[in-house]
Amino acid sequence: MRTVRVRNVHETGTLARLLAAVSNMGASVGSIEMLTETAQSVVRDITVYADDAEHMDHVIETMRTNEGTRVLEVRDEVLQLHQKGKIAIRSRFPIDSIATLRRVYTPGVAEVCLKIADDPELALLYTSISHMVAIVTDGSAVLGLGDIGPLASMPVMEGKAMLMETLVGLSGIPILLNTKDVDQIIQAISSIAPTFSAIQLEDISAPRCFEVEERLQAMLDIPVMHDDQHGTAVVCTAALRVIARRAGVDIGKVVIGQIGLGAAGNAIAKMLMGLTGNPVLGADLNEGAMGRFERDGGKRSSLQEIMSECEIVVATTGVPGLIKPEMVRKGQVILALSNPEAEIDPDVALAHGAIFAADGKSVNNVMGFPGIFRGAVDSRAPRITHEMLIAAVDVLVRMTPSGELMPHPLDKKVHREVARAVAETAIRQGIARAEYIPYVEE
Repeated sequence: MRTVRVRNVHETGTLARLLAAVSNMGASVGSIEMLTETAQSVVRDITVYADDAEHMDHVIETMRTNEGTRVLEVRDEVLQLHQKGKIAIRSRFPIDSIATLRRVYTPGVAEVCLKIADDPELALLYTSISHMVAIVTDGSAVLGLGDIGPLASMPVMEGKAMLMETLVGLSGIPILLNTKDVDQIIQAISSIAPTFSAIQLEDISAPRCFEVEERLQAMLDIPVMHDDQHGTAVVCTAALRVIARRAGVDIGKVVIGQIGLGAAGNAIAKMLMGLTGNPVLGADLNEGAMGRFERDGGKRSSLQEIMSECEIVVATTGVPGLIKPEMVRKGQVILALSNPEAEIDPDVALAHGAIFAADGKSVNNVMGFPGIFRGAVDSRAPRITHEMLIAAVDVLVRMTPSGELMPHPLDKKVHREVARAVAETAIRQGIARAEYIPYVEE
């Protein structure tokens, strides 16, 4: 994405030719903002999207050659936004006097420390632990980028922290681990766990992620959730229920296929099997992933068989263009969820007979993890159960507007309702340790 500032001569058709030239290059245009206008020219900022850097260079060069257009500036606003990071720790109270200094630090803080030493439960009342969530990664399976290492994954972790704070008011703290050893990861996280009310595992590759989550949850009395598994499963299941309702399809009576059985794919398949009571067909090139899937109740299959036999197809392989247009059958539902490029473009799938198609831009786990963690933290549940995840699914389905696939990702009412449903479920299951949750009592 680039923001291109152009000056067009004030003649009919100049802007239209420019936009057509961008489109003819296979790029797309986002926002267009007019900055100045005179009798001779108009200056605008145009947001342009291209496939990659090389493609963008060709698009901008084409814009330069448009008759009546002069390119004044090309800005990478994404890089500008990331300068010095996207998050920071700020004091909740101004320290504007010696008296305040003595209250928040020495000597006043000693009294608080001694109270917590006598009664550790008071740490949730008198410290930030009550709203702190660790966002932990080793950078081994980042978005559609793969194993880029912990340092390069920091912008993603910062983004997760921003979403947590903005949408539900939790303080997400990125933790980068410079190791891929399972034992070392578990030791590191368990050692820092007293700082937090929950642990969000992020972008840790399969199959290590399964063992890390399972062992940590057994060790700790705070929720541990691998978002790539369970957050993705929640939003995917919700989307499929919305689609099925709209299309008049009984999701329990159709054949479902899952292509790609890594962290996300395995969790999606397990949730769908739990929902429908039927085995899901699964395909993956990794034999270990196939074995795990079969042990969880799935049915071994192949890409070709899934595309020819299944009414609903979910793909999470990270392989752009894996699903060829000629594989699509009339009436199929296809969710190609890999980012940044899907296994098949939704428009292509629809053009070849799919009744519904969507990609990872439309079905994103931002709808799940903020509210799930808020509800789990506020209820002081020691873990996040399957029932709590299904409660989140139910809210997303119920609050999806007519004609949409998902609620708006920035609708805070939705995230609050997810939190409420998760907390209420923890209470009903008898695992909530909080004596009072304000929004549950409302």
